[in-house]
Amino acid sequence: MYLDTNAIRRDFPILKQEVYGKPLIYLDNAATTQKPLSVIRKIEEVYSTINANIHRGVHHLSQLATQAHEDARRTVQQYIHAAQPNEIIFTGGATGSINLLAGSFCRSQCKAGDEIILTAMEHHANIVPWQIQRDSTGIVLKVVPVSAAGEIRLEDIEELISSRTKLIALTWVSNVLGTVNPVAEVVRLAHSYNIPVLIDAAQAVQHLPIDVQALDCDFMAFSSHKMYGPTGVGVLYGKENRLDKLPPYQGGGEMIAHVTFEKTTFNELPFKFEAGTPDYVGSTALAEAIRYIENTGLDAIGKYEEHLLHYATEKLLQIEGMQMIGTAANKSSVISFLVDGIHPYDMGMLLDRLGIAVRTGHHCAQPLMDALGIEGTVRASLAFYNTEEEIDALVAGIERVRKMF
Repeated sequence: MYLDTNAIRRDFPILKQEVYGKPLIYLDNAATTQKPLSVIRKIEEVYSTINANIHRGVHHLSQLATQAHEDARRTVQQYIHAAQPNEIIFTGGATGSINLLAGSFCRSQCKAGDEIILTAMEHHANIVPWQIQRDSTGIVLKVVPVSAAGEIRLEDIEELISSRTKLIALTWVSNVLGTVNPVAEVVRLAHSYNIPVLIDAAQAVQHLPIDVQALDCDFMAFSSHKMYGPTGVGVLYGKENRLDKLPPYQGGGEMIAHVTFEKTTFNELPFKFEAGTPDYVGSTALAEAIRYIENTGLDAIGKYEEHLLHYATEKLLQIEGMQMIGTAANKSSVISFLVDGIHPYDMGMLLDRLGIAVRTGHHCAQPLMDALGIEGTVRASLAFYNTEEEIDALVAGIERVRKMF
């Protein structure tokens, strides 16, 4: 479990600053993670030394930039243990990945009355794209309920499956509840009915080891910025045979084989889904972030974050009036809570004055809030650069705010 947290924190320059004269305590990692110096420097290096449009250029800089971008694709492939690099599609983020899949899948694989199964704990990014397709294609959305503890049941999923079910799409780790869903069991259940599965791994990929071949999921989406990489870059993984059946999502340069005004033929995977100039700087920096995670050790990161989660949960539950939202048996490093009827916004604003950054509100999961009968929560989300001392400061800060009310 050993991590040299002090050495890790030195790699993240933003953590050295003060907010309102207090040391910054950054506990909003589920929204976005901070970036190590190696990632920041990689962005500068690409722009300073090899910046050029990729794939179509024959000159030296274009060749170097192309190599870096495609090396990044292989780095992602190896990180999630995909079978082929062409199964890795670069997008603008997890949201872009899900929109791509929803648009292409529903247009080619669904007709009116066909069904997509979601869960009640989904982020809006895994709800709204399917609603857009529902309104344009006439598909039906079915929703798996969530228990008071914040868990889903396989029996409830199976009850919703019918001969018209075309896809099950669910989050691996809830960004509100911290629940780690039994995705392997969901995939096995779905495949027993010959139904493909999309996993939203935006909150999993930085915490948990991922092997998409062992998991056997058909699609997976995640973002760079939640795993210590830059914003504006995401990944859609798909099995090659699944992606081959889908039409392009966007048109333009790069994704074509041949264009005339009469007809266009499309490029092979993965380029069929990557219209226009890709963010090759971002992909290269994402690869650097993956190397940072791997050099630190994902297993050690996971064990340390699990320790922090248990430490924080134990300390927070000692606060009078504390209500934990999400008490699943299997959780990742997200803690949502309410205290003594204090509005989450008030709690968040006052903690900010103490230098403590937490997230407040519905966390882009309004249907979940409706199901739980609340308007929102305060959310503290942990990363491997956080410390027990920062948890202690959060607890002290909450106690101070509680006494003010």
